[in-house]
Amino acid sequence: MHLFVNDLSVIDFSYLDSQRGIVGESWIVDVILVGNLNEQNMVLDFGLVKSQIKTIIDDEFDHKLHIPEESTGLIANHHDLDSQAISFRLDNGEHIYVSAPASSYCFAPTDKITIESLLPVIKSRLMLDMPSNVKDLIITLRPEKIDSPFYHYSHGLKKHEGNCQRIVHGHRSKIIVKSAGNENTDYQTYWAKRWQDIYIGSESDLDLELAHRYCAQHGLSSDDYYGFSYTASQGDFELVVSKRITDIMDRDTTVECIAEFMLETMQNKYPTETFEVHAYEGVSKGAIAFS
Repeated sequence: MHLFVNDLSVIDFSYLDSQRGIVGESWIVDVILVGNLNEQNMVLDFGLVKSQIKTIIDDEFDHKLHIPEESTGLIANHHDLDSQAISFRLDNGEHIYVSAPASSYCFAPTDKITIESLLPVIKSRLMLDMPSNVKDLIITLRPEKIDSPFYHYSHGLKKHEGNCQRIVHGHRSKIIVKSAGNENTDYQTYWAKRWQDIYIGSESDLDLELAHRYCAQHGLSSDDYYGFSYTASQGDFELVVSKRITDIMDRDTTVECIAEFMLETMQNKYPTETFEVHAYEGVSKGAIAFS
């Protein structure tokens, strides 16, 4: 017997890629359980399926930075009592440095994070907690079908009490911009290009000393890098990343602030126009700002 649950969850996360850098992603999770009927003539109660599997996915894979541990780009991985620090080198020679509590990461035995490489990692973890009558799991990971412009972004929210405080997690998000009440693909395309594979940092989290120190240790020009650091309820967080793949906002980087930032940017450039911005945070959720 097969029991299926579509749209069980969405994994919002970021991963390191030797060509793209930091990539924010959102993958929808569908699950099929293969097994025998239990004494209740069920494979597993739907309520248990949703809560149990979603809890594991949220705890182990969601709102984390996924690291391809077999990639030649992973040049350092150090642990201490409270944190784990990794350094990753891109094919173009740029570095990404992250220091965060160990719970902020998910390491996968692959040289590249893809749906195909992550599926067996998720399946093996889920099977550890399945009842004996569940013989197999068929998991599907899929991006949202988006027929309009979208972007991949990563951020960290230091004021958030939950896992959003992790300094590198992200989303794949569509963008809707309306001008004078009509959807405007030119403005949508502008943001999709500006924020393709971007890290959006808050000006208040900038740490010049961190960037100088890391770049000096690795023979890099600190003029080319931003450093970010903050302390949140889960611990201390640090990031050094190339300015080429970073955008700075003069406010927090919540989706509400992102929508406001987009709106103000366009209003400043086109003061006579009226705008409505729908900024998505992953799948089927977001914020609206309008003039």
